[in-house]
Amino acid sequence: MQAAEVGQAWSAFLEQARRRAADVPALETRGTLTRLAGLVLEASGIRVPVGSQCFVENGAERTLAEVVGFSGERAFLMPAGDTQGLASGARVVPALPYVAPLRLFEEARPVQKIGVLRLPMGDGLLGRVVDAQGVPLDHGGALQQVSADPMDRRLINAMDRDPVREPLDTGVRAINALLTVGRGQRLGLFAGSGVGKSVLLGMMARYTAADVIVVGLIGERGREVKEFVEDILGAQDRGRAVVVAAPADAPPLLRMQGAAYATAVAEHFRDKGKHVLLLMDSLTRYAMAQREIALAIGEPPATKGYPPSCFAKLPQLVERSGNGLHGVGSITAFYTVLSEGDDQQDPIADAARAILDGHIVLSRALAETGHFPAIDIEQSASRVMHNVIGPAHFELARRFRAVYSRYQKSRDLVQVGAYMSGSDPGLDEAIRLQPAMEGFLQQNMFEAAPLPASVAGMADVLGAPM
Repeated sequence: MQAAEVGQAWSAFLEQARRRAADVPALETRGTLTRLAGLVLEASGIRVPVGSQCFVENGAERTLAEVVGFSGERAFLMPAGDTQGLASGARVVPALPYVAPLRLFEEARPVQKIGVLRLPMGDGLLGRVVDAQGVPLDHGGALQQVSADPMDRRLINAMDRDPVREPLDTGVRAINALLTVGRGQRLGLFAGSGVGKSVLLGMMARYTAADVIVVGLIGERGREVKEFVEDILGAQDRGRAVVVAAPADAPPLLRMQGAAYATAVAEHFRDKGKHVLLLMDSLTRYAMAQREIALAIGEPPATKGYPPSCFAKLPQLVERSGNGLHGVGSITAFYTVLSEGDDQQDPIADAARAILDGHIVLSRALAETGHFPAIDIEQSASRVMHNVIGPAHFELARRFRAVYSRYQKSRDLVQVGAYMSGSDPGLDEAIRLQPAMEGFLQQNMFEAAPLPASVAGMADVLGAPM
């Protein structure tokens, strides 16, 4: 490097330092805690924008809180920690903005005027388990090779994304053959509790062809965190996985933050050209956390107690996944959706089905008969399947569905012996093929079924040449 270039770089560096030194911050503002009702804190005397961070000081202890709304001179804050011991009159101090250190030969970054959420991003997250604030939970020491980046990222223009055209091997036979997934697709796993959503997620985490796996455990049982890492991921896949855990006992702000953090981590690796698999369990708990926050600050409920902001937040989260800018990297996302009481018309399930690129429905009736994975192929659909597979595969899947559905619609008639063989050739074929079809749709959780083998197995069941 020539001496002139070095001199220019030093001049620019010193100029940035002078500007930063001249930009003297204003006097620190402090507010007062006036009310704590349920989950929300009210503070007066501070003017800070929505999304900024504050500290509630109670003696020597500080509780982090985020501004989620305001009314006149009052600011509404949602705590990210324990509120035990807070008293009226406690000091509320806005968090100082993050100031990136000046580095030679680097462009100057704009200095923020307020303290916004910045969480660790980088390759140092691979193989680690962190909470919604980026704090390690795995006793593996401090995070290395990470940088503090803001959570808010620029949205990608829909016209700048590549369409979903490449199939993705998930290792699950029923999905590969009948609900083929495309790289960059967003799918939902719809089911009630205890039907096998988490087990199916684990199978896809183990067998899906991806560079990086990001797992978001949002609002679910804390027991699942350790089980997912040790039993499901295993030692061979742990090195390419990032687990973000915000269990059910975390405050609602951290549950929402955990889902946003997991998505931001996936975006970080996607922008580096990686193919990312994002598994989020569950989208319903994310919506419930938003419902708790919105109701606490006075937003009126709409459908089943969910305020309108819940239905606005869902697409904002889901639309962040998909193919990257001009074909650089991809995020293939699977979101579990809890259908309360196995009600597929649950408002969150209905809203998620409309904004996702497909839905895989798990049936309790199938699970009770020992059919695992309990995928109901009649109610499930992949909206990009016709774009990622050939005509021969598509025709096989269509015929398999037709024959399977023919038997299911006449099942009661056959079981009571009211059907006479030979009356309907189509139903006779469905009865003959039913045992083989049932066996094809079932799969051991420790067994992988590659995409070519799944298609060949479907052709064998139907007796069709490939």
